[in-house]
This record gives sequence, C-alpha cells and structure tokens, in this order.
Amino acid sequence: MADPMRIRAKATGNVANVRVLMSHEMESGQRKDASGNLVPAHFIQDVSASLNGKVVMTAEWGPSVSKNPFLEFNLKGAKAGDKVAITWKDNKGESRTDETTVA
Repeated sequence: MADPMRIRAKATGNVANVRVLMSHEMESGQRKDASGNLVPAHFIQDVSASLNGKVVMTAEWGPSVSKNPFLEFNLKGAKAGDKVAITWKDNKGESRTDETTVA
C-alpha cells in the first residue's frame, strides 16, 4: 500500500484551508521502460474529502496528473477540532484513506 498522505488543515474564521500531498506513482501507460516496453497505467481515478464523515468534495482524475499529486482547497464551515478525511482510489483497485484534525 502507498505511504500515508500528508494532510494539513488550518481554520481561519469559518473556512479551513486543506492541503494534501499524496504518494502515488501516477503512471500514464504511455511511458516506455529501458527495454522499450510500455509501463502499465497506474493512476488515481477518484478523490473525495469529507468533513466529520460527510462528503464535501469529489474529483475524478486521469493519467495526466503528476506523480505524488498535491491538492489544495478551501472548506467552508470547518472549525478547529473537526475531522477532515481524504480518500483516493486508483485504476487497479487500490485505495487509501487518511485523516487529520483541523487546527
């Protein structure tokens, strides 16, 4: 399984800025290895964020997203102590969920 995501969430008033660094190879399926063979596609397809268990953001990604993607968004209604969870699923069926507490 992939390394844990690095998630930071900081509230200013009733808006939290959430920053996420995901560890994933994000292979497009178009690159060739040293032998000239195509490297199989392996990339994150779905990303979702939840605040205290309620989904607040979803995204569909494709093979053009870079290796170890970075995601940043603002979340209205979040306050210090709330839980933010990020989940991703890739095209090979692997998934990961990590969470943090809003500071």
